[in-house]
Amino acid sequence: MDHGSGNVRSAVRALERVGADVELTADPAAGLEADGLVVPGVGAFAAVAEGVRRVRGDVVVGRRLAGGRPVLGICVGLQVLFEASTEPGAGDRAGLGQWPGTVERLPVERVPHMGWNTVSAPQGTRLFAGVEDERFYFVHSYAVLADGGDGPAEVAGLGSGPLEAPGITWSEHDGCRFVAAVENGALSATQFHPEKSGDAGAALLGNWVRGLR
Repeated sequence: MDHGSGNVRSAVRALERVGADVELTADPAAGLEADGLVVPGVGAFAAVAEGVRRVRGDVVVGRRLAGGRPVLGICVGLQVLFEASTEPGAGDRAGLGQWPGTVERLPVERVPHMGWNTVSAPQGTRLFAGVEDERFYFVHSYAVLADGGDGPAEVAGLGSGPLEAPGITWSEHDGCRFVAAVENGALSATQFHPEKSGDAGAALLGNWVRGLR
């Protein structure tokens, strides 16, 4: 999805390297018809949310998920899938609300969290199959934080209700535990940049692309 947020060419190239036929487009019809849709995002939450809505990406994502068709969010593309953010300027730009909860500033002295970090993936993960113990590249100051527990139900409301709880992958920065990725049926997203994460990121994107077939 080309919604005007930063340079997405690295994501396009990374997906092409793992065998995807990639079209960078702002056309809602193309987004609806694709086997898989990637929602990238860098910069401010409000700007990304506005850009997604400007190209009717909120409608496209909603319709795809209603039909069980895969969507992958990356970095701020993960954040805007939640209801809201405490980032300055985000007050009048709600997220897409596919998941409950609010994106918050990391409550640590060293921000942004920038560089390579390990993750803790859930049992049965498909996205991280074969790369569960690898490092991935993060650049962010905001995230979905743990809410006093270790299970998915304690993360910003994720996992509540009658449906099966999403698979949540964790990471940690200066003692602060936050969501590194979510796998929730057709909807997956990563806080880190798989396209900048070398072989591990390529393997993860390959797992997602193979799941489209």
